[in-house]
Amino acid sequence: MPDAVVIGAGPNGLVAANVLADAGWSVEVLEAQPEPGGAVRSDRGVHPDYVSDLFSSFYPLAAASPVLARLDLAAEGLRWSHAPSVLAHPLRDGRCAVLERRVEGTSAGLAGFAAGDGDAWRDMYRVWSRIGPDLIQALFTPFPPVRSGLRLAAKLRAAGGLRMARQLALPVRRLGEEEFAGEGGRLLLAGNALHADLAPEAAGSGGFGWLMSMLGQSHGFPVPVGGSGALTAALVSRLERRGGVLRCGQRVTSVVVRGGTAVGVRTEGGESVVARRAVLADTSAPALYRDLVGEEHLPSRLLRDLERFHWDFATFKVDWALTGPVPWTAPEAAGAGTVHVADGVDGLTRFASQLAMGQVPDRPFTLFGQMTTADASRSPAGTESAWAYTHLPQHITSDAGPDRITGRWDAREQEAMADRVEAQVERFAPGFRTLIAARRILAPTTLQAMNENLHNGAINNGTTALHQQAIFRPTPGTGRPETPVKNLYVASAAAHPGGGVHGAPGANAARAALRSQGLRPLLHRAQRI
Repeated sequence: MPDAVVIGAGPNGLVAANVLADAGWSVEVLEAQPEPGGAVRSDRGVHPDYVSDLFSSFYPLAAASPVLARLDLAAEGLRWSHAPSVLAHPLRDGRCAVLERRVEGTSAGLAGFAAGDGDAWRDMYRVWSRIGPDLIQALFTPFPPVRSGLRLAAKLRAAGGLRMARQLALPVRRLGEEEFAGEGGRLLLAGNALHADLAPEAAGSGGFGWLMSMLGQSHGFPVPVGGSGALTAALVSRLERRGGVLRCGQRVTSVVVRGGTAVGVRTEGGESVVARRAVLADTSAPALYRDLVGEEHLPSRLLRDLERFHWDFATFKVDWALTGPVPWTAPEAAGAGTVHVADGVDGLTRFASQLAMGQVPDRPFTLFGQMTTADASRSPAGTESAWAYTHLPQHITSDAGPDRITGRWDAREQEAMADRVEAQVERFAPGFRTLIAARRILAPTTLQAMNENLHNGAINNGTTALHQQAIFRPTPGTGRPETPVKNLYVASAAAHPGGGVHGAPGANAARAALRSQGLRPLLHRAQRI
């Protein structure tokens, strides 16, 4: 009988299990899939000579995470690699905005778009250098972040206080227009905002675009050497060396609740696993509350709030084995690990507007990953292991393109959408299609089948928009991992601080479980009505 059962062996579940094991708890992790990792997995499924990341690939948040730093995964053999440049956004006329590894390089490139833009980027980075470490600490600790929050508040006052707060609340289009005269800096900010589901005109998208851009400048967009699965392997190795147990192919079908307290779980095979102290769920919030716990154990207000739960965009992904480097018209894009493919900020706005109307975009904004450029071990010399993904509406109403895509995602629709993504890349890299030796299509329904947390391909376990962050995540409450069921904790990206591979939701849930022993947490009062 373990002290704790963790449902799900994604990165947050594995981080939670490691933190509990470090505290001396016995831990059992139950994973539905035949292998661990959640959205952090890699394989050779596209071509036997190419390593492909199935889901996530680049990890600036992992590089910055104090949670992962404390786990010392280098001791488990994890190594990181960087592309020569962090990120590029080419334009059809051959110009290219590039986030370089060094701030001087980024600034010099942006100065080529407009006089003074290099200085504007350096000023932005100076502010980040002052407040970034405390901001990261505040983001990655349970809400409210008292100590780091006080330090951050003091530094924010020194950095301009309310003016800085205003900048972070701005839509990213407006932030870019206020800070940069030319298109380059605006592209870097706006493209990074759309790594989540934040349109250029969305409130708070400026803050998210700034955060991702500054993380890229300070930490790069690193990748695990050998594939994203190496990060999962390190977490599993560390857990097992500390006595933790991981069991794959064990789908949890219910959380056992007695007297308002979680006491264990039941699996699809009929097994009951008793937890002496806690159950931690690395699952989506709707799945945890509706499917695993059941409405009879939950406050009516929480159930009403779940009806308003807002998923982030669906995702469509294509993996390729390429016989050579991508022939970008803008040569600077060749050295970037991540390439944003869109017709400028207006193209991003057009794309986001189509999504808002429920349309499949005709020219999808494409995030393109050049994995061999970032890690030479991913494919034979002179070739490229590559992928691209784009966002789609959760509920498709129409197709802005000519293919009548409806969201059924049968073979015809999958092929048509993959061709559309390739056509978008081809516009910026003529000849790209002639390099394709093999491709794999991962439609939204495929992504969900491979990882149930990716609801219809939603990769952030709920929107990144302001109305579902902090004390509103996953529903209005405390912004903490405790639930209305005693000894049950949300340990997934459904909890604050949300999506990305950084381990904070898992660590926060584990620490909450450790603190709760002998004390009844006075939490979720708003949901006990």
